[in-house]
Amino acid sequence: MTNISLFAQIAQHLNHLIFNKLVKENDIDKHQKGFDSWSHLISMLFCHLGKSESLRDISNGLRLATGNLNHLGNVHSPTKSNLWYQNKHRSWELFRDYYYALLKYLQARVKHVKFRIKSKIFLLDATVISLCLSLFDWARYKSRKGAIKIYTLLDFDGNLPAYVNYRRQNGRQQGSI
Repeated sequence: MTNISLFAQIAQHLNHLIFNKLVKENDIDKHQKGFDSWSHLISMLFCHLGKSESLRDISNGLRLATGNLNHLGNVHSPTKSNLWYQNKHRSWELFRDYYYALLKYLQARVKHVKFRIKSKIFLLDATVISLCLSLFDWARYKSRKGAIKIYTLLDFDGNLPAYVNYRRQNGRQQGSI
């Protein structure tokens, strides 16, 4: 029996061909040596899914998981300085375009489930996002922690948010998007 991590399960759904096509169209990796856009994408996904708090966490975490990342393509664990430089200089439009291309690709592959319910179906999600209390003093959650809670209403048909509302942890509403 193989032991596949959650990160590997999520990353296996990323379409490398679509990403390479976008990189070639925009000529992103023309003068890059060693740390290409694909490795940058995997590093940033690792950052978000692993709740990394620093570049050191990302670099060390990927260095420890290097053997398990072989199936994701030619992924190299970045150094802290290399990751900082790429975050500062690599165009974010590539990742935005890849998100929309991947969303379109995955929506085409989704099998739509037929329900007997005639009305529109919405899914509700609530997530707590931790914030640094020294930067966001209005987001007091506990004596030494800060956080906000985001409520998202997802449209089942389109898989996109229909409504987003965020609140401070003490319960007072801050706003909605």
